[in-house]
This record gives sequence, C-alpha cells and structure tokens, in this order.
Amino acid sequence: MSIRVVVADDQELVRSGFTMILEAQADIEVVGEAGDGGEAVAAVLRHTPDVLLLDIRMPVMDGLEAARRVCAQSSCKVVMLTTFDLDEYVYEALYAGASGFLLKDVRRDDLVHAVRVVAAGDSLPAPAVTRRLVADIVRRRHAESVAEAAPDRLGVLTAREVETLRMLARGLSNAEIATTLFVSEHTVKAHVGNVLGKLGLRDRVQAVICAYETGLVAPGSP
Repeated sequence: MSIRVVVADDQELVRSGFTMILEAQADIEVVGEAGDGGEAVAAVLRHTPDVLLLDIRMPVMDGLEAARRVCAQSSCKVVMLTTFDLDEYVYEALYAGASGFLLKDVRRDDLVHAVRVVAAGDSLPAPAVTRRLVADIVRRRHAESVAEAAPDRLGVLTAREVETLRMLARGLSNAEIATTLFVSEHTVKAHVGNVLGKLGLRDRVQAVICAYETGLVAPGSP
C-alpha cells in the first residue's frame, strides 16, 4: 500500500520539486497539493493522506495554525518545512502535534526517508535534536506545574511502560531499549504502542514532550 502525501507550500517550484521527487518512489503517492494553510487543511480532510509536508510560513492561514487543525481533526502525520532549523515556530509546531521538521534544502534521499519514517510512526528529526527542542519547550513553559501532572497522567502506565517512556525521551531506539530491558524489539514496540494509546499521543515525538512535561525526564538529564 502506498504512502499518501499532501505537499503544502506557497512556492510553486518547491511544491513541484517535492512532488516530483516523491512521485518517483514506488511506495509513495502525492494525492494533493496546497498553496496556503487553508488549502492544506482542506486537502487533508478531502484526501486523508498519511503525511502532510507543510511550510511553516504560509499565506491565508499560517502553517502553525494549519498544523493544529490537521492534528486535531485527523490522524495525518505533519512534517513542517522550514528555512531555518531553529525557526521559532518549530517549537510550537511540535507542541501542536507535528511529528518533526525538515529544512527546505533537504537532500532528495533524506526527504524520501523522512516521509517513510513518519508514516511508519517513528520520530523525526533525530532523537538528539528532538530532545533539545522538547527540553526548550519545557523551559519556555516552566510556569506549568509538572509535579502535579505526573502522577495523574502517567498513572495509567505500568512500571515497564513508564520505563519505556523514560528511555524514549532519552533518545534510545527500539533496539537500544530492547537491549537495556533484556526483551525483544517486538516487545518494545508493544510497550511503545501501549504508551501512545494509553496517553492519547500521536507519535514518539509527542511521547518525548509528555515525558518532559510530567517531569519523568528533566531538561539536561543524561
């Protein structure tokens, strides 16, 4: 089954370039394009894609608001497109539910790989980058009480699921978690699925955010 993608960017050349690259892959189908945030939301609701490539800076409705709406109204995974890797909106986009971000000058192979990774439910960008971004999000929202949130929100998890969440937040892969816990990768995948399902999280990026917000992992911890 093909990975269904919508490409949303107000620059036609960027849209066309990304579309051409993705359409050349046997397992990826671009089902729609959009030139502004409003069109992007409409395209997702109309075509029900697996992945939305969404420019952060868009006319009519900016990419951040579009990401919020898409994440709230569908199961589509959102990857933000940006010119700068530390674009201030990247933080808010991740918090809104985006699965990660890509620079617009991304290499062809990296673009294709990113779409496949996100469609499979894995994290993007790399765990180390995700940790840095999420830690900054938590610092920016330091006024919120994480101490009170932790017992209530994480109480639905088993001890092994809590430990799995802690390791996810520290950037460990499924293979590394399996080695640490002396279990199979299949078992780890089951634990990760349980964590996401019980906490109502979209993907591993959201799991990392949750771990920091609840105080399970503190910014700057190893």
